[in-house]
Amino acid sequence: MVNITGTLIWYYYICKREVWFMAHQIEPIQDHPNIEIGRVIHENTYTRENKEIKFDDMVIDIFFKSDRDTVIAEIKKSSKFEKSSKMQLAFYLMKLKEKGIDLKGEIRFPLEKKKVKFQLTSNIEQELNRVCKEIKKIYEQEEPPKLEKTKYCWDCGYYELCWI
Repeated sequence: MVNITGTLIWYYYICKREVWFMAHQIEPIQDHPNIEIGRVIHENTYTRENKEIKFDDMVIDIFFKSDRDTVIAEIKKSSKFEKSSKMQLAFYLMKLKEKGIDLKGEIRFPLEKKKVKFQLTSNIEQELNRVCKEIKKIYEQEEPPKLEKTKYCWDCGYYELCWI
């Protein structure tokens, strides 16, 4: 049985084939430039914040107090994947809510000097529940989903596995 994680939610909105690979512990090339850049951004930004809070199977990038709210935040390289980022954050918020912890969310794009506030809604929770079921179906397939060329393929850590 697959353990649904925020990373799988993130990949779901980019490429179903990536979901299959990641769910089967086939990781992307770790020295891929995009992965390395993301790692450097994560390690070298927001150094004064509480970073990498582990809770159950989640790793939350940042945890902080803002005015009257407690907020969790995800750090992302680019807003190019804003929908994926929002849904990953929503997944964390939903899992925390299930434990009785109601928080606000924020996505930070340090290279763009951009912050996006985010709040979990019942519609998003319904979408996440549907996506979790679809991820389980993808995982249960004997082979990864068929190749579908997208605008993201050329810069993907799985590119060589899919296209070469």
